[in-house]
Amino acid sequence: MEYMLIFFESSAEAARRDDPAQAPAYWGAWQAYVGGMHASGCVKNGHGLQPARTATTVRVANGQRQVQDGPFADTREHLGGYFVIDVPSLDQALEWAARSPNASAGYTEVRPVLPPPPSAG
Repeated sequence: MEYMLIFFESSAEAARRDDPAQAPAYWGAWQAYVGGMHASGCVKNGHGLQPARTATTVRVANGQRQVQDGPFADTREHLGGYFVIDVPSLDQALEWAARSPNASAGYTEVRPVLPPPPSAG
């Protein structure tokens, strides 16, 4: 079964990416985690994301497109990246989520991937 692991981290945790003193530990933990996932063969796809400050948010209200630079102002955690994994059970997906470097400093949401709709044959 396919599950998406969605990684959320605080602004402070995300700032470690660019801090010369903290970046090696931050990236080292993620490299070890991602390497372990790939070695297990469960990874279908996934990507890390640029910082939330690079985001653009789009909404349509009253038929008018509204564009806002960055994430919503009241966002406390930021989406840092995701993986789609193929594992036999939710328990195994939860095990991978618990191993993520952000599990102790943020959180990882786990969701089953929606299968494609049946073809209208």
